[in-house]
Amino acid sequence: MAYRSLLHVPGAGFFPLGFLARLPYATSSLATLILVRAASGSYAFAGLAAAAQGIANALGSPVAGALADRHGHRLVGAVGALANAGALTGLVAASHTGRPGMIAAAALAGLTQPPVGSLVRVHWSRLLHARERPDLVPTALSYEATADEISFVAGPAIVGLLTPLGPTAPTLAATALLLLATLPFTLSLAPGGVAHRPAPGTSRTPLPRLPLAVMFLAMATMGTVFGAVQTGVTAYADDSGHPAGAGLLYALFGIGSALAGAACAWLPARFTLLRRYVTFAATLLLGTLTLVAGYGLHAVPAAMAVAGVTVAPYMVSLYALTERLAPADRATVALTVLCAGGPLGTATGQALAGCLADRHGAAGAFLVAPMAAGAALLLAVTVVLVDSRRASRPSPVIERDATTGWPSGQAVAVESKTPESEGMCRATRRTREGDER
Repeated sequence: MAYRSLLHVPGAGFFPLGFLARLPYATSSLATLILVRAASGSYAFAGLAAAAQGIANALGSPVAGALADRHGHRLVGAVGALANAGALTGLVAASHTGRPGMIAAAALAGLTQPPVGSLVRVHWSRLLHARERPDLVPTALSYEATADEISFVAGPAIVGLLTPLGPTAPTLAATALLLLATLPFTLSLAPGGVAHRPAPGTSRTPLPRLPLAVMFLAMATMGTVFGAVQTGVTAYADDSGHPAGAGLLYALFGIGSALAGAACAWLPARFTLLRRYVTFAATLLLGTLTLVAGYGLHAVPAAMAVAGVTVAPYMVSLYALTERLAPADRATVALTVLCAGGPLGTATGQALAGCLADRHGAAGAFLVAPMAAGAALLLAVTVVLVDSRRASRPSPVIERDATTGWPSGQAVAVESKTPESEGMCRATRRTREGDER
């Protein structure tokens, strides 16, 4: 019922266009790897170019988010789509030049990548609150997590299908998607920056730096899991004598995550955001441990499917917490800062797992995943303990601290303990009660 209600808010055409709009992000990294490898003849240099692209994207996304909050989503999204299409075209041209030109072009492609995921999540939040349906925000975030996971299954598959046509084909396809899907999709978003622009003579609301840093680190640990799993399945496929099977194995990981992300829409309201955060951090650790156990039992495909189920719920909780703690006029930059932790963590996971894979094979690479998930759980438990300590202090009126952005007497995005609000605002509860009746 929740997804049916969500479908009527922006119109059915919004969904397929939004899915196509995020495919360039899902394809560009692998497309760059294939293009630069063919041009340079070196896997190491191709990996360096892909890493430069990922790091530049992590640095550029928060800047794009800040500009979107200030000048509007349509303008920044459209300019980003056009700039990224030009950068990818430049990368194809640079593949016929020397290595420095390819590195610079790859970095520019990452720097100009439009943050479609962050833009559309903020769009959902503002749209649903404007329609007086804030109860559908968790459903929208669950849908977006599912769409992300499906895109990361479809993206590599598209690259695989196009690569036989030539090493430039995947990059040219990403360019075409930017112009034919991402550009019109960003133009369909609400302007965004105008309604939330501060009044003349007033300053913008400061970002909650401490909670946002926590969310950034939490997403970085998730990225480390991704990098370790990618490296682990690649090493496992090579050791098994079927290197082409790595993509199919990783697809199992993404499919399980997509299904779990879709199911998050039906989580009960009493299962509050902070509880979801720590619970799903624990299940993520259990899921990554199955990879190690599955390798020992020669059941890696089954372990990949099981582990994938634990990914999206954790990520949905991070997006929901960040959306809750961010000021309305800084929501986009907050989400892009959160997302920046992903590629940086992925690069870290790939580097650590790659070193261990050289020495111990796939088993060593898979070990990095539960290590990162353990760090994620430790961070979540720390947040809960800090929240419990602050919540025990008397605080008759819950106010947001001007310095940290945390609610007084509470930690990051923790909900009020009053009867009318446990994880939900009073208006949201009234909406849910009306739906039940």
